[in-house]
Amino acid sequence: MVELIPSDTEVLAGLEMGGIPVVTMLSYHSGIPAAYVRKKAKEYGTARLAEGSEVRGKKVLLVEDVVTSGGQISISAHDLRQIGTSIDYALCVIDRQEGGTEALKQNQIQLLSLLTREDISSAIT
Repeated sequence: MVELIPSDTEVLAGLEMGGIPVVTMLSYHSGIPAAYVRKKAKEYGTARLAEGSEVRGKKVLLVEDVVTSGGQISISAHDLRQIGTSIDYALCVIDRQEGGTEALKQNQIQLLSLLTREDISSAIT
């Protein structure tokens, strides 16, 4: 998956919960700092949407395990953009090919994936 990371990425941002182990591994192998993105900002303590590396003013790659509709990526991208984060891409392990790619395009996000449902189905048959 490291080879799929766009060259201008400054921070990898894993979405709660499935994206966190994936982004941790990608950060380790790529050397790119990681952040962990909550579904909504904490209402206490740090009151941050993203923990770990700073995302404000950075070119961020959103990382998720499985993408179906792209809904949570779209929501998180919107929230992160509100605080000054630049997001053009999302990366997932599996694209279930159920409309996520198209939905994300509407939000100016290109989905990159290691595997698709089609890849998995072809390998099984």
